[in-house]
Amino acid sequence: MTIISRLKPLRHFLVAASVLLGTAACDNEPAAERPNQVLVFSKTAGFYHASIPQGIALVQALGQEHDFGVDTTTNAANFTEENLKNYAAVVFMNTTGDVLNAEQQADFERYIQAGGGFVGVHSATDTEYDWPWYGKLVGAYFNGHPNNPNVQDGMVDVVDKNFEGMGNFPDRWEHADEFYNFKNINPDIKPLLKMDESSYNGGTNGDDHPMAWYHEYDGGRAFYTNFGHTDETYAEPLYKEHFWGGLHWAMGGEQAPALNYEQVKSERVPAENRFEREMLAQGLNEPIAMEILPDDRIVIIERRGDIKMYHPDTKKISVIAHIPVFNGKYRDNRDAEEGLLGIALSPNYAQDHYVYLYYAPEGGAARNVLARYTLEGDNLDMNSKVEMLEVKTQRDECCHTGGSIAFDAQGNLYLSTGDNTNPFDSKSMKYNSNGYGPMNGTPGREAWDARRSSANTMDLRGKVIRIHPEADGSYTIPDGNLFPKDAKDARPEIYTMGHRNPYKISVDQKNGYLYWGDVGPDASTDSTGRGPRGYDELNQARKPGFFGWPMFVGNNRPYNHYDYQTGESGEPYDPKKPINDSPNNTGRKELPPVSPAFLYYPYAESPEFPIVGKGGRNAMAGPVFYSDLYQHTEGTFPAYFDGKLFGYDWIRGWVLIVTMDDEGNLEKLEPFMGSTKFNNPVDMKFDKNGTLYVLEYGNPRWFAANDNSGLSHIRYNAGNRTPVLAMSADKTVGAAPLTVQFNSEGTKDYDQDDLTYEWYFGSSNVASTEPNPSHTFDKPGVYKAMLQVTDAQGATATMEKEIMVGNARPEVTITVPNGNQTFYWDNRSLAYDVQVADKEDGTLADGKINPEDVYVTVNYLPDGYQPVAEGEQEEEALGHEAMMAQSQFAVGKRLLEGSDCRACHSNDQKSVGPAYLEVAKKYDDSEQAITLLANKIIKGGSGVWGEQAMPAHPQLSVSDASQIVRYIFSLDQQDNAMAPSKPAKGTLVLNDHQKRGNAATGDYVISATYTDKGANQITPLTGSNQLILRNPKLKAASADGPDNLFLYDVPGIGQIVVGMGGGYMVFKDIDLTDVNGITVGVSAPAEQTKGGDLELHLDKPDSPAIVKATVSTTEQMGMQQVNLPLSGQSGKHDLYFSFVGPAGQGLYAVSTVEFKVGTGNTTAMR
Repeated sequence: MTIISRLKPLRHFLVAASVLLGTAACDNEPAAERPNQVLVFSKTAGFYHASIPQGIALVQALGQEHDFGVDTTTNAANFTEENLKNYAAVVFMNTTGDVLNAEQQADFERYIQAGGGFVGVHSATDTEYDWPWYGKLVGAYFNGHPNNPNVQDGMVDVVDKNFEGMGNFPDRWEHADEFYNFKNINPDIKPLLKMDESSYNGGTNGDDHPMAWYHEYDGGRAFYTNFGHTDETYAEPLYKEHFWGGLHWAMGGEQAPALNYEQVKSERVPAENRFEREMLAQGLNEPIAMEILPDDRIVIIERRGDIKMYHPDTKKISVIAHIPVFNGKYRDNRDAEEGLLGIALSPNYAQDHYVYLYYAPEGGAARNVLARYTLEGDNLDMNSKVEMLEVKTQRDECCHTGGSIAFDAQGNLYLSTGDNTNPFDSKSMKYNSNGYGPMNGTPGREAWDARRSSANTMDLRGKVIRIHPEADGSYTIPDGNLFPKDAKDARPEIYTMGHRNPYKISVDQKNGYLYWGDVGPDASTDSTGRGPRGYDELNQARKPGFFGWPMFVGNNRPYNHYDYQTGESGEPYDPKKPINDSPNNTGRKELPPVSPAFLYYPYAESPEFPIVGKGGRNAMAGPVFYSDLYQHTEGTFPAYFDGKLFGYDWIRGWVLIVTMDDEGNLEKLEPFMGSTKFNNPVDMKFDKNGTLYVLEYGNPRWFAANDNSGLSHIRYNAGNRTPVLAMSADKTVGAAPLTVQFNSEGTKDYDQDDLTYEWYFGSSNVASTEPNPSHTFDKPGVYKAMLQVTDAQGATATMEKEIMVGNARPEVTITVPNGNQTFYWDNRSLAYDVQVADKEDGTLADGKINPEDVYVTVNYLPDGYQPVAEGEQEEEALGHEAMMAQSQFAVGKRLLEGSDCRACHSNDQKSVGPAYLEVAKKYDDSEQAITLLANKIIKGGSGVWGEQAMPAHPQLSVSDASQIVRYIFSLDQQDNAMAPSKPAKGTLVLNDHQKRGNAATGDYVISATYTDKGANQITPLTGSNQLILRNPKLKAASADGPDNLFLYDVPGIGQIVVGMGGGYMVFKDIDLTDVNGITVGVSAPAEQTKGGDLELHLDKPDSPAIVKATVSTTEQMGMQQVNLPLSGQSGKHDLYFSFVGPAGQGLYAVSTVEFKVGTGNTTAMR
């Protein structure tokens, strides 16, 4: 356990002394007692309050005065059930942000339910917004505070003098502090102090503005005081009494009962490492949805019309049917989203074998249909088709199909449909939707008006339909839909309406609640004249309703009326009385009041639900789990998930567990398998055993097959866990003899078993039982190095790594002679030199390597260089893309040049065989095509391009043949067209950034690659290197190694670093050549910081400072600059910026660190 300070009460020492003197009782088992310790927790994930040390000191002083122990920590790992049992109360001392993970939250809930105590100080209400249980515990959430100044004098009304610590307060208490406004105030709190908002500026809670309170909550006790922003507060005698009274009450008072874990309700969160994920299949072609049959076979539908069957006995997938579907192009040449969209099994599948499909039929009228088929074995009987329902659409313009199907426990079928509306701007229109609600009523622009579909009561698009299928293939309307069965101006099939693209739905099989993810619009910012930015929604319908689109989005935020002819904005729509005033509306004009969104989030970070992250978005609804609905076997998910919804996001790749109360209200969001990367999950379902299957669309391409698409199976392991392996080698290629140091560091067993190691190096004999052996491969060849680890229970795990001996990888270096190798500056030339050395091919310097075989690129990355982690795909890392494309295709090119293929083929002219360009045009670049042609190259063949046979090439591996095919395909891929190479040695003027204005902050990447010719039957190898030249103005938050610092988000500025006395931040490997000064952007408002010195140390934090500047406090919040002049430094160093001042105090904030070059670029010292 990480403890900053531990103070023990005096009675602990008296007890120890009595034991030593032989006076302690030993005949009777002592009764269970409440612990006599408190834990002070001061972790911050947002703003750091400089007064935290004073708050901690107060608790420690009270511990000494009242004889109880005090532990202090910022480490959330201490929130385990085993550790929390040691405390009578836990103090959240000015915590901010999301400070506990799901496991820690559950253990803290259990602690409170066992009778534990909680004390929240000041910004404890600015903590854990994603955790409604905590919001009720602390009593309210922060909703802003006064500004200019934030700390004011005010009058506090004393409400309850009978509570402990309140007896000496006057009726009205004058106090200076930062007075919070609150939202979501728990009505059960018992106020002790309230603010008189007339006595200061900035209050928003009115006459009932509580500032300190207590209450009993969920089995425990909670006390909160808003006061504690300033250092001075903790020294006030009345405040000390107030704080001690609340703490003592929370600890249980004089007759404190013992903690009782028999009464807890919250389940402990299952450890992520107990979930075991197995990939069953990969390389699918746009998988969309699946169903699990009673015999465990899995039916998978792909958007292009294939229906596939996964067989668990053979672990293979086969195509069992094809539905002819429309999946071509729209009028603007965009790929159509239509196709085969939804599948569901009949609730009585075991008897009737009915399968329901929703799709866009090929040809004919623009429409989507819901059809029923019969599935017998692996045969989908195409003659059994019965069309049950038709949804009329348009196929000229993009987009939004919906198409998800689900059944409830009563046998009702739910079908989601999209708004079939074009969200994109049209060049032929002066005024467009611009990513806001599309409501263009201009004649001829019907496809840009979602009021004609989603908000139209006579249209089935943009809806969730609820019907009851009948045995004869017809359907009836169940009771309780949104509109009466005999309505003349509304379709009775409609259950919910006002949806944009409800792509995945599910129905709670116990309470019948409907869930769906609705993919939202693209606007990234709010607009005064148009309305709110776009939000995705994860929605819940406990009853039928109108959910707002296209007049509303998110939490019922209204769009404005908008004239597409003049560009003028009108009044916003009214969510209480929405009117569909579209000229394209054929249904009711007045719609039901808008139902609220359940969960909603934009592209940016969500203030309401920060756990969802930021970036692209595509919300989807998975199943609601109930353990009693499944057969319990090995792998069944635990009861912890009972009643919880599995929500997920196709783009962001996360899965969230949504916990609700008995009425269905949101209580908590937590990640499921948060460290697992799901590759665009598109469907998930539990099987009869309560284990989870996940269907993944894959990335990075839409409307195409992706290698990492697939089907995975997740089981819960309640018993012994298989060891988790880590295996590395210091080299995997090289000339013979090759000595390789292997390492198993990171291998672990979650059950703490002893492990045995067995290493195999190309044979079936155990070569070593050491964890980290070394092995020499004497002869050229390709070897499989395998590590097998076995735990004490006999569970084994293996991992392999390929070692290629006989060809050394080329070494590529990039140097900048006499220049700075870290930064670039405006209008400065850069001389560079690339050198290549290859053990088999020679070097550039000796002339044996042709300079034209060295590929050099220079790219400017506007968003900066981001190293790509193993297994990830970074679309915007242009430097990576250029280098990896060269590497990938150069290997194939080298293999092709070294083969006999050139005798019969050329790039663009037909010879004995077809031109490579013809081959590339004939096939798409899918993995299936690559595999097909790779096998043809290896095995030979004829008949595709004429009678001339292609000879076999059995010497090639599948991997090498695939590289050849990829190179051939690249010849016809404009996206893979390579930029011309720069010379291996030259001079550059880096000015691309200047085209982007003064705000440009990107990096330049100079990349160099060389692919050798291969040797000793080892495939050609690519050597590469990159030189990253950074913008000289660095963000302080990007520092490599902060110590005793805190990050804080400032609107309009971004993240800043708050430096604490005794802390430092370090930027590693910085070249100081030509740098004559460093300008640091700082802020030191006197209300929040102390000010202090800023020192620069080279290479070590305790080396002598080479320069120092003083940062003085200012009256107002704002940025200032301090300059650190440099003279005579050069070469690369680790730069330590040390914050010198009172230890543990917040000295000042740092925003930027800018490196200056030349003369006249520095500012005066402040």
